[in-house]
Amino acid sequence: MGRAHPDSKRDRTLPYTYEAWIDVLDGKAAEPVWHHYFCDMLCGLIEFLADKEMSPDKVKLYGVFGKEQTLLDNDLLTDGDGDWLKRPTLCRALETHYEHTQQECYRGHVEKGHCSFEDRDGESLGPI
Repeated sequence: MGRAHPDSKRDRTLPYTYEAWIDVLDGKAAEPVWHHYFCDMLCGLIEFLADKEMSPDKVKLYGVFGKEQTLLDNDLLTDGDGDWLKRPTLCRALETHYEHTQQECYRGHVEKGHCSFEDRDGESLGPI
């Protein structure tokens, strides 16, 4: 039986990848020196950042659609204490936000109980 949804990598309405930017000099230089981390899944990237104890207030997260980067709101991805959310709480927060705003960069993480990104690799790459 075929899948009821398209593979996420072929769905042009979903981000192709997610990117985290971290200033390795922590704002102490005149210009930031960015390390970049990538993952095909936002939850995979956030789990990597949490495991590496990279504080949300030090990270810029982007959804990448082709050549376009969309800055994501870290407040949606953190709890009341400022810590990264974990699955499935993260997935539900993204689903709820998308339902209310229809912002495409948050679409597909969980829609009616189904993750559109389950066909992707959750391993993060970086620093690059």
